[in-house]
Amino acid sequence: MNSVSEKFGHVRIADNVIACIAGLAATDVKGVVHLYGGIKHDEVTKVATQVLERPVRIAIHDGQIEVKIAISVNATFPMPEVTKKVQEKVKSSIEMMTGNEVRSVDVTVAEVLL
Repeated sequence: MNSVSEKFGHVRIADNVIACIAGLAATDVKGVVHLYGGIKHDEVTKVATQVLERPVRIAIHDGQIEVKIAISVNATFPMPEVTKKVQEKVKSSIEMMTGNEVRSVDVTVAEVLL
């Protein structure tokens, strides 16, 4: 859980919330069919935390967030371009929504679909 001291108290952001942000950002990239395991964009916030933990893993070290995400990519899109966009989108979305720095976004292309 990510915790920040504010003037009026503590703000905590649960890891599963950060995972949802990452999942939504990744599935918003053109060429990503879904998160590995079949979780599509509109299902990310509806699935149980345990289901989302398979394709999205969050770790926080020294206040910086590390993301590991597994995706399924459409075979007609170039993987290097798709994965770079996923890294950029996940990083910027988490930083914008949480105010915390993202140290790394490791992307695994776990499946290629036609």
